[in-house]
Amino acid sequence: MKRFKALSSLFLLFFAVFSILTGCTHEQDAVSSKPANGAKTTNNKTETTSSHSTATSDEQAAIPEKLKKPVKIAAIMQLSIGTFSSQYIAGVKEQVQKFGGEVQIYNADNDLTKMASYVETAITQNVDAILLDHGRADALEGPVKKAVAKGIPVVAFDNDLNIPGVTVIDQDDYSLAWKTLKTLAEDLNGEGNIVTIWVGGFTPMERRHIIYDAFKKRYPNIKEIAKFGTASANTALDTQTQMEAILKKYPNKGDIDAVFATWDEFAKGATRAIEQAGRTEIKVYGIDLSDEDLQMIQKPNSPWVATTATDPAEVGRVQVRFAYQKIAGEKTPNIYSLEPHLVKRSDLPDKQVSMNELSQYIPGWGQSNVAISPWMKTLEAR
Repeated sequence: MKRFKALSSLFLLFFAVFSILTGCTHEQDAVSSKPANGAKTTNNKTETTSSHSTATSDEQAAIPEKLKKPVKIAAIMQLSIGTFSSQYIAGVKEQVQKFGGEVQIYNADNDLTKMASYVETAITQNVDAILLDHGRADALEGPVKKAVAKGIPVVAFDNDLNIPGVTVIDQDDYSLAWKTLKTLAEDLNGEGNIVTIWVGGFTPMERRHIIYDAFKKRYPNIKEIAKFGTASANTALDTQTQMEAILKKYPNKGDIDAVFATWDEFAKGATRAIEQAGRTEIKVYGIDLSDEDLQMIQKPNSPWVATTATDPAEVGRVQVRFAYQKIAGEKTPNIYSLEPHLVKRSDLPDKQVSMNELSQYIPGWGQSNVAISPWMKTLEAR
């Protein structure tokens, strides 16, 4: 009997403990379920946040209202000479075409009065934006101010305009000239006789000449023995003729050590004259670059050994992107300088390369990543 009571007491004790443990377990489950629900809530919040981020991203990528229909661009050039200009135009057309717009190219043939009249024409045609290539403020300020007052965005390249609301981009002509001249000075070990090919009347040329004046003070043992330059419809050919006359005036090896050409059309003419005269001991140092220039630089024993440049097609593309940002109502800088790059023949491979391949050998070439808005990908995809 006592044994039965003992067993009964033990059983009741076990049952009580089991009930308490079971109750604790259920209570723990109940408590645990709160964090689980909380986590789910947190996940829901995360999903909501994620959806909000996506919506924000979509909102940023949405095409601005003013760009939902194709826009019309007027690209007005002071002059269009040589392959640099043609590749610049190609860049402008390429970017406008990607955005689904239309572009009309106007070439003023180095007539600033005609260039100003083309701006007036663009205003009359009520274009959505105006691109200017070169030109001078004293000729263009009036019509450009009229365009701005009418709400037509203006983006200029290599121009001295200083008008609120107008973005002016350039190749950083001071750096262009200095990088080339510094290379020339180093190759000559700080002394020698040079020929300079330069022409006034163009904003970038004026800027390059400022650096040239500083260069002459920095390297007094490098002497300028001749200086000439003409911008014409056949600049390279005219330069070649003028350089041939210089070579006849200085016929002996050592009379001329190098040529500083402030434009690739000048460099082309000088290079051909030197090659034909068999005077390849004279080295050419230029500014600007194109596919045709690269072929000449990479030619065996070419006197053209170095040039400093930006990618002309990328200049055109950047200018168009700034114009589209203006149309969209986005803020753009008053001035922007693209980073120029020194291209030396010794840095290039033995095989012929094109401008599109140059980034493989010249770090940063043609990769400005400037004036890019999220909606541009959407616009291109459309």
